[in-house]
Amino acid sequence: MKKEKILYRLLEEKIISIVRLKNGEMTASVIDHLIQGGIKTLEVTSNTPNFDVEIRKARKKYPDILIGAGTITNQSQAFKAIEAGSQFLVTPNTNKAVVDVAKKADIPVVMGALTPTEIANAIDFGADIIKLFPANQFGTGYFKSLKGPFSSTNFFAVGGIGIANIGDWFESGIDGVGIGSTLVPSEVATKEDLNAIKISASKFVERLKS
Repeated sequence: MKKEKILYRLLEEKIISIVRLKNGEMTASVIDHLIQGGIKTLEVTSNTPNFDVEIRKARKKYPDILIGAGTITNQSQAFKAIEAGSQFLVTPNTNKAVVDVAKKADIPVVMGALTPTEIANAIDFGADIIKLFPANQFGTGYFKSLKGPFSSTNFFAVGGIGIANIGDWFESGIDGVGIGSTLVPSEVATKEDLNAIKISASKFVERLKS
């Protein structure tokens, strides 16, 4: 899939589920239940054990689901993620080196940035979407202020996004959100945990539709 189509789908789906687990052996089951709940775009973070192995397995099992790598902070992680088949990269910070690797692989980067200077730098580096992080610490008012000088920039809010406030973010004009522990907790061990993830995923998907 070409970069333009991946980027289009990211913006169309509007929700990226962040899979960050302490027990990497649960990753495949978590992904199964997210998809059963209606999630079509997700990232497996680099600090999930064997994240690259899990991305490779998920890409093979779910060719129609967008699967990327998150918490990519350096070139080495970026290469590892791309080799595993990641369709996009997500960073917590503003990092030109990661964008350079992604450009060669022709995949999008959702780049972490918070201040106007970081956002301007990320755009200059070639980031495709700005990941406003940590969004919950600054709120929708801060985002609305940023949209003045950055009106043509695509933003995803990440950090503290839940059912209770997701509507506020979309009403403020955000292009998408990344949902972390409010959807997938870091510790998942039982069938009940997995079913809770599926139910929560379906609620987020329905909330977005409404």
